[in-house]
Amino acid sequence: MLYHLYEMQRVSMAPMRMMAKGALTMLDAPFNPLRPTPMGRVAAAALDSFEHTTRRFGKPAFGHKTTEIDGLAVDVTEEITATRGWCDLLHFRRNAHRPNDPKLLLVAPMSGHYATLLRGTVEAFLPDHDVYITDWRDAREVPLMMPDFTLDDYIDYVMDFVRVLGPETHVIAVCQPAVPVLAGVALMNRNEPEAAPRSMTLIGGPIDTREAPTAVNQFAKRHNMEWFRSNTIHRVPFGQPGFLRRVYPGFLQLAGFLAMNLDRHVEAHWQMFNHLVDGDGETLASKRAFYEEYRAVMDLCAEFYLQTIHAVFHEHLLPRGLLTWKDQVVDPAAITRTAMFTIEGERDDISGIGQTKAAHKLTPHLGAAMSDHLEQKGVGHYGLFNGRRFRTEVAPRIKAFITAHR
Repeated sequence: MLYHLYEMQRVSMAPMRMMAKGALTMLDAPFNPLRPTPMGRVAAAALDSFEHTTRRFGKPAFGHKTTEIDGLAVDVTEEITATRGWCDLLHFRRNAHRPNDPKLLLVAPMSGHYATLLRGTVEAFLPDHDVYITDWRDAREVPLMMPDFTLDDYIDYVMDFVRVLGPETHVIAVCQPAVPVLAGVALMNRNEPEAAPRSMTLIGGPIDTREAPTAVNQFAKRHNMEWFRSNTIHRVPFGQPGFLRRVYPGFLQLAGFLAMNLDRHVEAHWQMFNHLVDGDGETLASKRAFYEEYRAVMDLCAEFYLQTIHAVFHEHLLPRGLLTWKDQVVDPAAITRTAMFTIEGERDDISGIGQTKAAHKLTPHLGAAMSDHLEQKGVGHYGLFNGRRFRTEVAPRIKAFITAHR
């Protein structure tokens, strides 16, 4: 019912949005004498802000058309290397002969945002890596006839894509996929060691949320599984390809993200309003680009979401040695061939300090030469895979680790 009410509210706002756009067009018309006045600037800013904040943002584009290699601009083309029911393996093919560049699989989080959240991550590795990414499907776009997506399926996809790319692959998991990636790599090391990837990097992932629990972890712990089933799971409303599929709606995840730092988001939107009034287009554009990405959310399959809550946040199955994949116990201690690099952020309010590093306790047979850890000072969760500090400090460390384990 909540999802249907949300859709009704969105549709009911459409005429008001159209009126606001029309009024803004008239106000911005050439030679309109009201536009340069203080009242005209405030009115235009209010109309623009209303239109932008009530807009529904669809899946963004990665937008990587070129990259710079050895000082030269090189064209980049997106190609689908493999297609599965819930995911495409997307390849950023560079128009350059670089056979010795490491092959990199970026496993994007399935936690409410599209894989484009890692746009900056992709950009940082394009000049010197052959980059692939998991491009997950929005559950509201997946017809009901398609089987549900589960945590077992996620682990399956990780192993399948590593097989597609070959054993020379290096894997990076950002946030949520740290658990299924560690599980998949452990299974490959035990069952098919020759196919296991060369290295894996786990960035800000909830390997063991008993370590320095954050507000996100504490919220999950305070509510039992019945609460999550009753309050967070809804059916996709009529008019969507996934009509009647049980999902965790993206707008609920977005509301949770915003509520964590509400005062900061309110202040940011007030600043954007002032930038509109002042005509500060450059500063406004950077803030808007962030929020247009941040507010572009996707639905998650209910089975996967509930299994993740249970296995990762309630029962901590992986660090307790109780996680299973198709009735097979996942044993990270089996990892002996795949080097591991863990990265945490000093100010991360989603995955606390120690949660990702806990992976080292689970892999006792990886010596010092095969493992490393970085606690990045001064950055929060988002800064671990995007932004200036990532480009200048985190990404070079990952590249060095990959180079050392080719």
